[in-house]
Amino acid sequence: MIRSSRHLPDVLIATGVALACSVSLAILIVIGSRNLSHFDAALVAYTFATLFASFGIAYRYTIWLRKPPTWTYFKRGWQTFFRRGRGRRNAGLWVKRVVGGFLLNDFIFRRGFSRWAAHWLIMWGCIIAAAITFPLVFGWIHFETPKDDFAHYTVYVFGFPTQTIATDGLLARFIFHGLIWASLLVLPGVMLAMRRRMRDHGGASVQRFGEDMLPLLMLFFVTVTGLLLWVSYSWMHGYAYEFLAILHAATVIFTLLYLPFGKFFHIFQRPAQLGVAFYRDLREFEPAHCRRCNTAFTSILHVKDLIDVERQLGYRYEIPGSSIEHYQWVCPKCRRAILALAQGAAFEEAGPWSQYLQKEPAGDGHATR
Repeated sequence: MIRSSRHLPDVLIATGVALACSVSLAILIVIGSRNLSHFDAALVAYTFATLFASFGIAYRYTIWLRKPPTWTYFKRGWQTFFRRGRGRRNAGLWVKRVVGGFLLNDFIFRRGFSRWAAHWLIMWGCIIAAAITFPLVFGWIHFETPKDDFAHYTVYVFGFPTQTIATDGLLARFIFHGLIWASLLVLPGVMLAMRRRMRDHGGASVQRFGEDMLPLLMLFFVTVTGLLLWVSYSWMHGYAYEFLAILHAATVIFTLLYLPFGKFFHIFQRPAQLGVAFYRDLREFEPAHCRRCNTAFTSILHVKDLIDVERQLGYRYEIPGSSIEHYQWVCPKCRRAILALAQGAAFEEAGPWSQYLQKEPAGDGHATR
């Protein structure tokens, strides 16, 4: 139900963006597969699930991006990155942060090796699987044997011949078994993550099944059913292959449909953290000093943006008649001090401390502390 006048434009804009993404993907599928001539009709269910997932992801991402705090970070991140006179420095920082934050996940390594290993294995296994699966499903990549040459494959990308590889060569073996290698990364990563969730009692007390365990279970079933397909056609002469293919398809489709709604959505949110990092760098060049203790604690632009976002959300923390002017111009340390001083003043006005001590109840010989 629409409850605010601002919500309606956001919904319409998000719907338009989501439709554009889904339609664009459908057009690319038709073009890349040469009018579906290289499209496998048996994979149509995967394709429709992917189109639905692209719609849901684009819709939710647009709604998330349209929120005042997110939009401010997004806009300022780009402005900071392309700021004049800092292009070379920002380009170097961008490479460093992509390698450290995304390729190596060093921010998770600082929280523990087991947590990092689980996240890194799952991430790279899923990236390899997606890079292989989606182009093949959409018909963007296919393989053909040249005339009178059954010892080689020609790789076609979007219908154009690119590279010829030996059928029994190392590269061909790596490509054709790429999903197996991806599974061998994802499976131990899932096991490590499940082990940590079962042994960390503090984390288990606040975790939710739909947000913490269900994504791992879906990855587990997708990986195991995929490996069973390989076991079936490699070592069991295709025994139960049709059943396993249907079971694997069901798990993959369910996972694709879940993408926009659950924890997997953070995969698409995480790259925005790069813009936040560049935005935070401004504190080195335009520091904002606390109006109470004169300590630099953030950037001037950040404080002004916080004030503007709070007003958009209906919050106002102005301090009339004070040199501070606004609560956001005070550093976190001084905010805690001001709160303690205000509480002390309130207690003094209320009277002596003794009146807050509960008296001994009638008929009970023990005082309540």
